[in-house]
Amino acid sequence: MLVSGCFDLLHAGHVAFFRDAAAYGDLYVCVGSDANLLLLKGKTPMFTQEERVYMVKSIRSVKDAVIGSGSGLLDFEPELKRIQPDRFIVNRDGHHPEKEALCRRHGIEYIVLERVPEPGLPARSSSETKRNLRFPYRLCIAGGWIDQPWVSKVHPGSVVVARIRPTQEFNDRSGLATSSRKVAVELWGDRIPYGDPVRNARLLFGAENPPGTKYVSGSQDHLGLLLPGINRLYYDGDYWPSRIDSSVDGGLCDWLSSVLHLIPLAPRPEAYDPLVEKNIREEWVRALGESGDRCWKSILGRDVRGLGEAMTGSFRMWRNLLPRTVPDHVMEEAERYSQYPGVIPSGSGGGYLFVASDEAIKGEIKIQIY
Repeated sequence: MLVSGCFDLLHAGHVAFFRDAAAYGDLYVCVGSDANLLLLKGKTPMFTQEERVYMVKSIRSVKDAVIGSGSGLLDFEPELKRIQPDRFIVNRDGHHPEKEALCRRHGIEYIVLERVPEPGLPARSSSETKRNLRFPYRLCIAGGWIDQPWVSKVHPGSVVVARIRPTQEFNDRSGLATSSRKVAVELWGDRIPYGDPVRNARLLFGAENPPGTKYVSGSQDHLGLLLPGINRLYYDGDYWPSRIDSSVDGGLCDWLSSVLHLIPLAPRPEAYDPLVEKNIREEWVRALGESGDRCWKSILGRDVRGLGEAMTGSFRMWRNLLPRTVPDHVMEEAERYSQYPGVIPSGSGGGYLFVASDEAIKGEIKIQIY
């Protein structure tokens, strides 16, 4: 029997696949070369071809493993001709008509297996694993804009942010810290860097806001991208919060993920300036900061109604303080969800709405806070 693949991030799904394939006879594995993975994917693997062959050989159900000497989708063809297996086996994700046609030409049975994990373990795929390792996005759930000193100097208050997995490519200019995320990817590649996340957030803040920057991107973006879980950031007149409260409790993150529903809007237009009109009044800034505090307490108490009221309170203060951050079309769209506990736009001028609700919402995008 012969199977082929990259096997860069070896996981339980691969082991289960090898187990099932070996049920047909002695199993040989053709591991894609570094050069071919660069050709096919445009980037080098995390582990070298020698490391990947070593790991695959170590699996009990594998008879032997070799590095593929061909190129392209059918890089295993030279090994197929040399080993002359009775069967070539793929899982459902790895099926391709060209592979099937090659086997047919050589009189080799072509078998497609379903992905069946070991009992009690979740199904795994390399694409899912790699996606989870990519750089995250950031949600601002309540209190946004109070991270700017010209706001928090009027009255201190809190911003609540959460880090979300990149389960899809979210739209640019949509308030998910995509601009800061692009700078982070330039610095560290498409992965969270090692080390102290607060220190890394300071580095990212400095990289995005060099001396002379006209509009300084608030540090809630950088902290929200790099701090795990859910975080309350307390600002009192500086670019950096004077206090950070955090929760990485898995149950709490799952609860918040389940009650926040992402509804797509059009991204804000190019060159959109949300700061052309400012009405910075103390009572409104105080209410904005207090909405962040209420949001945090509601999350810790798993109180979806309090969470929703805090979210709605925040974005109504945005409308008062910085009217251009919530244009009429966004306000009208938000009002369509007034029957739910609360709603807030993901950012200035468009992007997404976040709706707080215990119920599923038609057209929503699910998120995962981690």
